[in-house]
Amino acid sequence: MGLPVPPFATDLFGPAAVIMKGVDGLNWRLRDYEARGGYAALKKILAGKTPPEQVIAEVKKSALRGRGGAGFPTGLKWSFMPRSYTGTKYLVCNSDEGEPGTFKDRDILRYNPHSVIEGLAIAGYATGAAAGYNYVHGEIWEVYERMEQAVEEARAAGYLGSHILGSDFSFQLYNHHGWGAYICGEETALLESIEGKKGQPRFKPPFPASYGLYGKPTTVNNTETFAAVPYIINHGGDAFLSLGRPNNGGTKIFSVSGDVARPGNYEVPLGTSFATLLAMAGGMRDGGKLKAVIPGGSSMPVLPAGIMMATDMDFDSVAKAGSMLGSGAVIVMNDTRCMVKCLLRLAYFYYEESCGQCTPCREGTGWLYRMVDRIEHGRGRSEDLDLLDNVADNIQGRTICALGDAAALPVKSFIKHFRSEFQHHIDHKKCLVPNYI
Repeated sequence: MGLPVPPFATDLFGPAAVIMKGVDGLNWRLRDYEARGGYAALKKILAGKTPPEQVIAEVKKSALRGRGGAGFPTGLKWSFMPRSYTGTKYLVCNSDEGEPGTFKDRDILRYNPHSVIEGLAIAGYATGAAAGYNYVHGEIWEVYERMEQAVEEARAAGYLGSHILGSDFSFQLYNHHGWGAYICGEETALLESIEGKKGQPRFKPPFPASYGLYGKPTTVNNTETFAAVPYIINHGGDAFLSLGRPNNGGTKIFSVSGDVARPGNYEVPLGTSFATLLAMAGGMRDGGKLKAVIPGGSSMPVLPAGIMMATDMDFDSVAKAGSMLGSGAVIVMNDTRCMVKCLLRLAYFYYEESCGQCTPCREGTGWLYRMVDRIEHGRGRSEDLDLLDNVADNIQGRTICALGDAAALPVKSFIKHFRSEFQHHIDHKKCLVPNYI
C-alpha cells in the first residue's frame, strides 16, 4: 500500500519497548506477530477458561491508565460494564487521532496492528462485549486499509468471529473510517458518528458503560491502551506496573515533534525524565536552545524550559509541574519561536474545530482567536491580556465536552509563562524574539 517505513525504526522505540518491541516497520503481518509471541495472551485466557473478573483484576493491578489523554484507570473502566446485562455490549477503540502533535496511534496501527486486535479481543472477553469497532481518523486512509487487512487475517486464523479458537467466546471486530473531525476524538461524539449522526458530544450522565453505542453498554479505550493489554496478560499486572511507577504502570509512547534533531515516536517507561526523552530525540535541532514544551498535545498547558527539564514523564509528575501528560504528544520549541504566533496557531485550530453545540465554546473560541490575532498583528490593547484570561475562564468547565478546556488551557498557560512577549507585542507592535519563526 506504499506506507512508509519509519526512519531509525529499530532504535526509536527504546530498549524497554512493550508495544513496539521487535517492530521494524515491515513485520506487521499476522505471521510476524505470531513469531513475536502474538495471540499467546488470548490463547492463554481461552485455554485456561480464565474468569473475566480475573482478567480485569490483572489489568487493575497493572495500573494501566488510558493512553488517549485523560489517563483514567483502564481496569476500573472495564469493571463499570454491567456483568448481569444479558443484551449486546460493545467495545470501541478510539483511533481518531486528531490532536495536533500526536502521531503514535497511527504507527501502532501501521506497524503492529495485531496487538490492537488481540487487546480488543481480550477486553471483549473480560467485559462480555460481543462486538467491537475501531474508529480510525479520517485523514489516514492507508492506515484504515492496513487495519482492514489485519482484521481479515485475524478472522481467517480464528482469532475473531464465532467460537474463537474452539471456545465458547465470540467476538466480532469492525473498522470504521471517520472523516477527520477533531471533535470525534471525544468518546461520545465518536459514538454518535459511528451511529451515522453528526459528531457532537452527548451529555453525561448517562455514561457509555450504561448507555453507549446504539444505547447499549459500551467501553471506549484508546489504541495504545488496547495494545498494552496482551503484555499484561502474558507477564502479569505486577510486571507491567514495575516498568513504570506506582499509579503509572508500564511504558508510554511519546510523539516528539518540533525543534528536535530526530522527531518520532519513542516508547519509554513512565517516569523517564524529559531530559532523557529529549536526548533520545537527538537533542535540540541545530544546537538551538530549549524555550518551551507542550508535554501532552496541543490542548495541554505549555511549560517553560526550566520546569520541563526538571520534570519526569508520567501522569502525576507532569500534573505536579502544572500541565498534563495527555496523549503524550511532546511539542518542543526553541528560542526562535514567538509564543504569540504559536498561540495564534493553536487558537485558530480550536476555533475551527469547535462543533458549535455549546455557546461558551462556539463563541468563546472565536473571541480568543481574534484577540490573539490582534496582538500578533500589532493591534493589541493593554487590556487584552486580562480579557483573554477572563474569556478562557468563562469557557473552561462550562461545556459538554473538554474541547472548551482544550481551547482555554493553552491561552492561560502561554500568558502565564510568557506574558512579557505578549506585552511586548502590545507595547511595541512587534515581536520580542529577533528573527522569530
